[in-house]
Amino acid sequence: QVQLEESGGGSVQSGGSLRLSCAASGYQYSTYNMGWFRQAPGKEREGVAGINSEGSTNYADSVRGRFTISRDNGKTLHLQMNSLKPEDTAIYYCATTKSGTSLRWWRLLEDSQYNYWGQGTQVTVSS
Repeated sequence: QVQLEESGGGSVQSGGSLRLSCAASGYQYSTYNMGWFRQAPGKEREGVAGINSEGSTNYADSVRGRFTISRDNGKTLHLQMNSLKPEDTAIYYCATTKSGTSLRWWRLLEDSQYNYWGQGTQVTVSS
């Protein structure tokens, strides 16, 4: 059973930075597709950034140039978030797919593509 555990959330002021991490266990493949999603109160969950098993990435327009997704050793996912804004406030979730087949980069932000989800970590940005 694949398990994902996020860490690194917290509270920062506008313009600050945070680094989220997601540790994956129980996965049979050496590398795989992983993504970061977020959900703000009263809003639908949205894709933030994703990386496929080949290393291609995709970002939401709202975070492009400010957030960077990366992966260590194939099983620890990171999201470096710079120049944070109050509208970035949300619960952030990491997710991964059941299949090791690489997702097309344009599908990396579609939550329907993912099978396993972490419990989330809160990010709060104050103005």
